Amino acid sequence: QVQLVESGGGLVQAGGSLRLSCAASGRTFSNYVMGWFRQAPGKEREFVARITRNGAFTYGVDSVKGRFTISRDNAKNTVYLQMNNLKPEDTAVYYCAFGQRVGYPMDYWGEGTLVTVSS
Repeated sequence: QVQLVESGGGLVQAGGSLRLSCAASGRTFSNYVMGWFRQAPGKEREFVARITRNGAFTYGVDSVKGRFTISRDNAKNTVYLQMNNLKPEDTAVYYCAFGQRVGYPMDYWGEGTLVTVSS
Protein backbone atom coordinates (compact mmCIF):
# COMPACT_ATOMS: atom_id res chain seq x y z
CA GLN A 1 0.00 0.00 0.00
CA VAL A 2 1.36 3.38 -1.01
CA GLN A 3 1.73 5.94 1.74
CA LEU A 4 3.08 9.49 1.69
CA VAL A 5 3.92 11.02 5.04
CA GLU A 6 4.78 14.70 5.44
CA SER A 7 6.76 16.09 8.34
CA GLY A 8 8.49 19.28 9.34
CA GLY A 9 5.54 21.61 9.73
CA GLY A 10 4.99 23.76 12.77
CA LEU A 11 4.82 27.28 14.15
CA VAL A 12 7.48 29.76 13.13
CA GLN A 13 7.90 33.50 13.29
CA ALA A 14 7.93 35.59 10.17
CA GLY A 15 11.38 35.53 8.62
CA GLY A 16 12.08 32.04 9.91
CA SER A 17 12.65 28.79 8.04
CA LEU A 18 11.18 25.33 7.91
CA ARG A 19 12.06 22.25 5.92
CA LEU A 20 9.22 19.97 4.94
CA SER A 21 9.83 16.35 4.08
CA CYS A 22 7.59 13.82 2.41
CA ALA A 23 8.62 10.19 2.61
CA ALA A 24 6.87 7.63 0.44
CA SER A 25 6.55 3.92 0.94
CA GLY A 26 4.89 1.06 -0.87
CA ARG A 27 6.67 1.39 -4.19
CA THR A 28 9.54 3.17 -5.92
CA PHE A 29 8.85 6.71 -7.11
CA SER A 30 12.13 7.56 -8.81
CA ASN A 31 10.33 8.06 -12.14
CA TYR A 32 7.49 10.12 -10.70
CA VAL A 33 6.96 13.84 -10.57
CA MET A 34 6.98 14.99 -6.95
CA GLY A 35 5.22 18.11 -5.85
CA TRP A 36 3.98 20.32 -3.06
CA PHE A 37 0.61 22.01 -2.77
CA ARG A 38 -0.87 24.13 -0.04
CA GLN A 39 -4.27 25.19 1.17
CA ALA A 40 -4.71 28.25 3.33
CA PRO A 41 -7.78 28.69 5.54
CA GLY A 42 -10.78 29.65 3.45
CA LYS A 43 -8.87 29.34 0.18
CA GLU A 44 -8.54 26.78 -2.56
CA ARG A 45 -5.58 24.47 -2.76
CA GLU A 46 -2.76 25.86 -4.88
CA PHE A 47 0.25 24.36 -6.56
CA VAL A 48 3.50 25.41 -4.90
CA ALA A 49 6.29 23.50 -6.63
CA ARG A 50 7.16 20.32 -8.45
CA ILE A 51 10.30 18.48 -9.45
CA THR A 52 10.63 15.91 -12.21
CA ARG A 53 12.59 12.69 -12.08
CA ASN A 54 15.44 14.49 -13.82
CA GLY A 55 15.49 17.32 -11.30
CA ALA A 56 13.76 19.98 -13.38
CA PHE A 57 11.68 22.16 -11.08
CA THR A 58 8.79 24.57 -11.42
CA TYR A 59 7.29 26.93 -8.88
CA GLY A 60 3.63 27.68 -9.21
CA VAL A 61 3.35 30.60 -6.81
CA ASP A 62 5.30 33.74 -7.68
CA SER A 63 5.54 34.78 -4.06
CA VAL A 64 7.60 31.72 -3.10
CA LYS A 65 10.20 32.09 -5.84
CA GLY A 66 13.54 32.88 -4.30
CA ARG A 67 12.37 31.74 -0.87
CA PHE A 68 11.33 28.09 -1.36
CA THR A 69 13.47 25.32 -2.79
CA ILE A 70 12.18 21.91 -3.81
CA SER A 71 14.51 18.92 -3.97
CA ARG A 72 14.30 15.17 -3.98
CA ASP A 73 16.23 12.09 -2.93
CA ASN A 74 15.21 9.18 -5.10
CA ALA A 75 17.13 6.68 -3.00
CA LYS A 76 14.98 7.65 -0.03
CA ASN A 77 11.73 8.10 -1.99
CA THR A 78 11.57 11.55 -0.43
CA VAL A 79 10.84 15.08 -1.58
CA TYR A 80 11.73 18.19 0.39
CA LEU A 81 10.59 21.78 0.51
CA GLN A 82 13.01 24.22 2.10
CA MET A 83 11.12 27.35 3.06
CA ASN A 84 13.08 30.45 4.00
CA ASN A 85 12.02 33.97 4.95
CA LEU A 86 8.55 32.71 5.75
CA LYS A 87 5.67 35.17 5.72
CA PRO A 88 2.27 35.05 7.45
CA GLU A 89 0.65 34.50 4.05
CA ASP A 90 2.55 31.21 3.79
CA THR A 91 0.35 29.84 6.56
CA ALA A 92 -1.40 26.76 5.18
CA VAL A 93 -1.63 23.02 5.22
CA TYR A 94 1.07 21.73 2.92
CA TYR A 95 0.52 18.54 0.97
CA CYS A 96 2.96 16.46 -1.01
CA ALA A 97 1.80 14.61 -4.07
CA PHE A 98 3.34 12.28 -6.61
CA GLY A 99 2.28 11.78 -10.19
CA GLN A 100 3.40 9.98 -13.29
CA ARG A 101 3.44 12.94 -15.66
CA VAL A 102 3.66 16.68 -15.60
CA GLY A 103 0.33 18.22 -16.48
CA TYR A 104 -1.71 15.28 -15.29
CA PRO A 105 -3.49 14.86 -11.97
CA MET A 106 -1.34 13.60 -9.16
CA ASP A 107 -1.80 9.94 -8.30
CA TYR A 108 -0.87 9.90 -4.63
CA TRP A 109 -1.34 12.44 -1.87
CA GLY A 110 -0.13 12.86 1.67
CA GLU A 111 -2.31 13.83 4.62
CA GLY A 112 -0.76 17.27 4.95
CA THR A 113 1.31 19.14 7.49
CA LEU A 114 0.34 22.48 8.99
CA VAL A 115 2.66 25.45 8.68
CA THR A 116 1.78 28.50 10.74
CA VAL A 117 3.76 31.71 10.38
CA SER A 118 3.21 34.32 13.04
CA SER A 119 3.78 38.01 12.44
